[in-house]
Amino acid sequence: MFTLPRRVLVAVAVSGVVLGSAACGGQDSGGSGDGISGEVSVDGSSTVEPLSSAAATMFRDEEAGVNVTVATSGTGGGFKRFCAGETDISDASRSISNEEKAACEAKGIKYTEIVIANDGLSVVVNPGNDWIDCLTTAQLATIWGPGSEGKVTSWNQVDPSFPNEKLDLFGAGTDSGTFDYFTEAINGEEGAIRTDYTPSEDDNLTVQGVSGSTGALGFFGLSYAEENADAVKLVGVDNGSGCITPSKETVQDGTYAPLGRPLFIYVNNASYTDKPGVRAFVDFYVANEEKVAEDALFIDLTDEQQQTAQKELASLVG
Repeated sequence: MFTLPRRVLVAVAVSGVVLGSAACGGQDSGGSGDGISGEVSVDGSSTVEPLSSAAATMFRDEEAGVNVTVATSGTGGGFKRFCAGETDISDASRSISNEEKAACEAKGIKYTEIVIANDGLSVVVNPGNDWIDCLTTAQLATIWGPGSEGKVTSWNQVDPSFPNEKLDLFGAGTDSGTFDYFTEAINGEEGAIRTDYTPSEDDNLTVQGVSGSTGALGFFGLSYAEENADAVKLVGVDNGSGCITPSKETVQDGTYAPLGRPLFIYVNNASYTDKPGVRAFVDFYVANEEKVAEDALFIDLTDEQQQTAQKELASLVG
């Protein structure tokens, strides 16, 4: 299985075909050899980027005339471009907000949300941390809550049984859907977080920070934690029903709460209708979601989610 470089701007010249069943919502991933061409612009979540890049790489084998460019400006940044009509597809690690919906409506951008994979937000510590294997959501709120800024600076302030070790915090930046999702799930309000931590839209920097300090703690997507298992240590989360470690099974069955989540692509309806390259790529992406998720080290859709994705795709055809 191949893996792709993550959290980078990826400009991939890919190939595509008009799928044999495109008019029926892309049920067939085989090509018709119609020799389509064109540009497909994708931007948004750094979490979803590896999925879109994996899909683009696989799609390359279908038709060399379509150029798919995948960029990473974060979920919020991606929606800004998408709702301005600058991109065909927006990668998102959360659902579109009411404010973003209004921005799209103001520009006349009609779109379709498609669930494309699953992910769990992982909490990680330094591998040298020998006092934690699990944290409760209350403890995470104590660590990350706005009221803890400048006050909770040592692990023993989180729990007296923890050592007097300096607490170094790393996590997603404000343009990231991961930031939005984590703050709402843990602190009860989107965007509510202490500001005395090291934020970044580049998860590589969070890995470097956590791996460089014994007292460090960070958060990002599960797949990225699994990719960097030698550099960071996964921590289980107790939401009141016992400690649950994130995994494919616990994310899909919903027991890894509240940090399991679906991932999305948002498709510009006009792009799908008017641009054969966009239509072929989206059809291919959905038809091959299981293989795409496997190659990008994400969690594939459940049967119910697959049915939902197919319905969403079929709605684009009309």
